[in-house]
Amino acid sequence: MEKPLHTTNPVALQALLSETIFSIPEEGLPVTEVIHASPIQHHIQTPSKVATNATQEEFIFKGDKSTGVLFILRYPEYPYFSPKAEEAFLKTIGALHLNADNVAVVNLANPHNPNDWKRIMAFFQPKKITLLGVEPLSLNLPAIAHNSYMRGRIATVFNTFSFEEMFADVQKKKLFWMEFKTFIGG
Repeated sequence: MEKPLHTTNPVALQALLSETIFSIPEEGLPVTEVIHASPIQHHIQTPSKVATNATQEEFIFKGDKSTGVLFILRYPEYPYFSPKAEEAFLKTIGALHLNADNVAVVNLANPHNPNDWKRIMAFFQPKKITLLGVEPLSLNLPAIAHNSYMRGRIATVFNTFSFEEMFADVQKKKLFWMEFKTFIGG
């Protein structure tokens, strides 16, 4: 017997579901249809008011894209960061007078978010991009060594380790911090 769905929050649904598709009717009506998807399909049908917002926004992200500072990550287990990584991220950007409200964070593991460099650039229009554990080649960018950056016509891309890699290796953390201060400050 299927259990009724108790949330319509698309982020919560995405975090909780991987292979089941739920059709969610308008508020107040019971769930009438549950469809089991193959492992290849990962779609969540949301209420029309949320779906309308999703069609207006090509990416699901948090923060503010208007500041020109973008962090790109790929965390399949979390909507954005692991709890420990989020704490480290907030402390790191806070030390440089940034916060979660004045930078944009996009998780390319979210099936809604296109893994397409041109679309990322067109949507976010960033000036400074930090790849946190995301290989540049996966975005069809030239190879960029870890803890170094590449200046483009529009933006500068800083390629560095994920926070999990930095937690495991203090030397990576030190290398990151030295370059990141220069990158953000420059």
